[in-house]
Amino acid sequence: MPFFRDPVHLIPLLFAAAILIGTALLSLPLATVDGERAPFITALFTATSAVAVTGLIVVDTGTYWSMFGQIIILAMFQIGGFGIMTAATVFGLMAGRGFGLRDRMATQVERSLLETGDAASVLKLVFKVTVAVEAVIALVLILRLTIGYDVPLISAAWHGIFHSISAFNNAGFSTYSVSLMGFRSDPLVLGPIMIAIIIAALGFPVMQDLRANRLRWRKWSLHTKMTMMGTVALLVFGFVTTLLMEWTNAATFGPMSVATKVLNAAFHSVMPRTAGFNSIDVGAFRDETLMINYLLMFIGGGSAGTAGGIKITTFMVLFAIVGSEIMGRRDAGLVQRRFSRGIERQALTVSVLASAIIFAATAYIAAVTTLPLEDVLFETISAFATVGMSTGITAKLPPDALTVLALLMFVGRVGTITVATALALGTRGRLFRYPEENPIVG
Repeated sequence: MPFFRDPVHLIPLLFAAAILIGTALLSLPLATVDGERAPFITALFTATSAVAVTGLIVVDTGTYWSMFGQIIILAMFQIGGFGIMTAATVFGLMAGRGFGLRDRMATQVERSLLETGDAASVLKLVFKVTVAVEAVIALVLILRLTIGYDVPLISAAWHGIFHSISAFNNAGFSTYSVSLMGFRSDPLVLGPIMIAIIIAALGFPVMQDLRANRLRWRKWSLHTKMTMMGTVALLVFGFVTTLLMEWTNAATFGPMSVATKVLNAAFHSVMPRTAGFNSIDVGAFRDETLMINYLLMFIGGGSAGTAGGIKITTFMVLFAIVGSEIMGRRDAGLVQRRFSRGIERQALTVSVLASAIIFAATAYIAAVTTLPLEDVLFETISAFATVGMSTGITAKLPPDALTVLALLMFVGRVGTITVATALALGTRGRLFRYPEENPIVG
């Protein structure tokens, strides 16, 4: 059926189906510690957060959900992280005879740079990288927990596997009630989790490019160059600003040693990339630090990976457009390449729509609650960008506000994919052009 072959329809349907199945499973008495059925909104919100690999929670994962419930949550963010998104892309490419060349190219969502005949190798790459990274990080965490904290092997194995998969999928779920705050001084726990998040946030097209061309800059695609440059710049920016702004904050970095301050500043420069873990109470951050996080969360990570946000390449296209206008250049571009008008329009459309959705959700939640506006804004950006960090207000929100956040997580997870694909599929040539007239701008 053409409807189900269209990635604009297929991807949201797959995500919605996974959320509904997850909600049903989490609604079972077996899923909770006390054997009582979880309220529908709790099951729905948790399932949406897991499938959308966000990490926002209304109940404590480790104490509210049983082992069965935690396994269901783990399975959902594993599926949401790479299964549905990459499978929809790859299966669209593999359905060669069912697609015209134009449609097959359009199903390479988020400019994934994949060859139309390369579907099998892409699937293998996704599987191999996922298994390898998750296994290595899990092993490191298990050893650290057993040797450094005397955690029983079985318990250490569960915590290590859960956090490894959660980190690689940028999910932000933790089996600990205070996330990773108990390990704020331990680089052997925070370090591996940071590495997993950064790798996954690059996106699979970048991984494929790096696998083929290693560190040969000149052979990298423009997409890879932009993603790598943007990633480094944002990590450095987040690290420096967080370190400086929180250095003397008695509620966060103030009492720490210099080494621990540096470690946690580095950790929190990575988390807004849609990971969601925290080693410090985010609600205690200064307002200026929260503002920096607004920006980092909104941008997110690389395309066609597990990260959310509008994506690094989208932001860099906007940055280049502004730069070209300021410098009076006709074309916008980076590293000796210019962008097409179509790419510029897509970047502008995705960014404006994302801003409008966040604004509307923030206005609604602020109207139905008495919570501080800065906390509500942080929550809505975190939900839309599928970050999962919170200032601690999630559990305080009424059901209608939680429903809005759940919708934000769903739209944020599939929205940038479907919008970009829809724009590519919807490009139509006209046989005429209207007369040109320029309004006053500014």
